[in-house]
Amino acid sequence: MALALAAGIVLITLVAGASQRDPYVRSSLALRGDQDHGSKLFLINCAGCHGIAAQGVVGPNLHGVSQRKHDPALIQQVISGKTPPMPSFQPDPQSMADLLAYLHELT
Repeated sequence: MALALAAGIVLITLVAGASQRDPYVRSSLALRGDQDHGSKLFLINCAGCHGIAAQGVVGPNLHGVSQRKHDPALIQQVISGKTPPMPSFQPDPQSMADLLAYLHELT
């Protein structure tokens, strides 16, 4: 059990470190997000699967997601499309910062 926990921590550290070096991630994290614009982006691009109130439909409930995942991991989740049926989606860095600001408000 301890070995699995240690392996998980190492994996998270490696992924977070690689994400921090990604120019897109760095650019997005360096900007101040606008929650209102992020909410609009969410409604246009995400609500079809995550629900209008981010309560989860096809995609998971996103309330508290920023407490479960760090911002670089959230950005990678959005842009990668590695969790089918979620498509890859790479908004400009300001829009990504806005979407993060909205996700931070979902408690």
